[in-house]
Formats: sequence, structure tokens, C-alpha cells
Amino acid sequence: MEVKIGVQYAARELVVESAQTPADVAKAVSDALAKETGVLELVDDKGRRVIVPVAKLAYVEIAESTTRTVGFTAG
Repeated sequence: MEVKIGVQYAARELVVESAQTPADVAKAVSDALAKETGVLELVDDKGRRVIVPVAKLAYVEIAESTTRTVGFTAG
């Protein structure tokens, strides 16, 4: 699953490929936003942690990963 995180004053968004379910990510975002000085912490599919202070979050987009086909197909 792909999660895009917009961070205030950052030119680019953070893109995290995660093995978590969309419901798990949505809960993590909601829990982080519930705390005034909280942080959003996600783990990507390689085990790396991404930690963003909620005060700097602009948006979080949660989407299913799309598989991309490579090559040509006969029509």
C-alpha cells in the first residue's frame, strides 16, 4: 500500500510503501492527530521508520498500490 504524506514547508511529499492495511494507517494517523504534540510514525515494507510531527502534517493520502506492467502486450 502506498501512503503519501505532505509536510508543511517541504517541496516534496514523502511516499511510503507499507505492508500495513489502509485501516491500520488511518488509525495511526487519527491517533497521532488526537495528541497535540504527537508524531505520526509509519513503518515501510523494508522495516524503515518514518516519523513526522503532526504539527507539520499538511495531508496524508492512503491508496492501494497499483501493480505496473512492464513490456509490451500482443493485442
